[in-house]
Amino acid sequence: MKTCIRDVVLVVAAMSTAVALAACGQGGGGAGGGSAPKIGLLMPDATTPRWETNDRPLLEKKIKELCHECTVYHANARSDVATQQQQFDSMITKGVNVLVLVAVDARSLGAAVRKAHDAHISVISYDRLAEGPISGFVSFNGEEVGRLQGRSLLKAMGAKAKGGQIVMMNGDPTDPNAIWFKKGALSVLKGKVKIGKSYDTLMWRTEAANMNMSGAIADLGANNIDGVYAANDGLAAGSISALKANKVTPLPPVTGQDADLGAVRRIVDGEQYMTVYKPFPPEASAGAAMAVAAARGESLDRIATGKVRTRTGQEVPAVLLTPISVTVRNIKNILVKDGVYTIRQICTPELRAACDKAGLTG
Repeated sequence: MKTCIRDVVLVVAAMSTAVALAACGQGGGGAGGGSAPKIGLLMPDATTPRWETNDRPLLEKKIKELCHECTVYHANARSDVATQQQQFDSMITKGVNVLVLVAVDARSLGAAVRKAHDAHISVISYDRLAEGPISGFVSFNGEEVGRLQGRSLLKAMGAKAKGGQIVMMNGDPTDPNAIWFKKGALSVLKGKVKIGKSYDTLMWRTEAANMNMSGAIADLGANNIDGVYAANDGLAAGSISALKANKVTPLPPVTGQDADLGAVRRIVDGEQYMTVYKPFPPEASAGAAMAVAAARGESLDRIATGKVRTRTGQEVPAVLLTPISVTVRNIKNILVKDGVYTIRQICTPELRAACDKAGLTG
């Protein structure tokens, strides 16, 4: 754990140095030495708390720290591809120099990315790898996310980790991240447990996970599900809701990702076993650093820690950070210590006893 956090700190320090050097080289000039840079942030939805609660505010703050003269615009697609396509057009009309994009649907928005590129606008793909001619990519190691989830699930299943039956609630198959998560998870789970049902969940919808889990319970039997691989916390929430509605007791261990507050509370309450925490500040710092460098015409290779290959075979500069597994045992030392949530936010009156047991209070 200490190594993961140390690596994140080193990456952020290196990125900050690179951007500072780029700013000095520019002498404070704007995009191409002309007008002040304009940067647009395109968020995918309002249902996943992190986008508006963490990522957007952190991106805006870091961009302003690195580029006082930059103007930052923001839009949220609210899970609608057509809306995000319209927001692309609006940002192009505003004359932005760079777009930081979290794509609602990577494949469907490939044409919009191409349109921005043709308008000489750099697109930084944030958290989810977009299709089309992107300039850079910032995220976490997706396969490692899946491996963390798979290992945690096996640990939680105990003796049932050998030959037990699980349900896989995967993410959106159009999202390259979901493919990486699934690949990482299968590298750990395959051959050790029986995968009774496996679902791909379009748009990462919680209600779809709920419906699919109800179907899995009907087909497999309420007492024949020993674990649930849920690719993120929204899918975990839908799955757990269905398990409870179908009177499955005790609940099987369920994985997650994103460290949503609701998920953290479920972990304290014993309904969800774990989540994957992807520290928001380092990711936002990397995204802001790439956006500012691109707006100033600087090479992103000075910020990137590696490269990723898109579906079209294009290699782009990338920053891939290290994810962290969170269970009830380390909520306090990870999420509370990092300032993600306070004990008061996590420990509602209903969770007081559970928080006492977990060592979060007192």
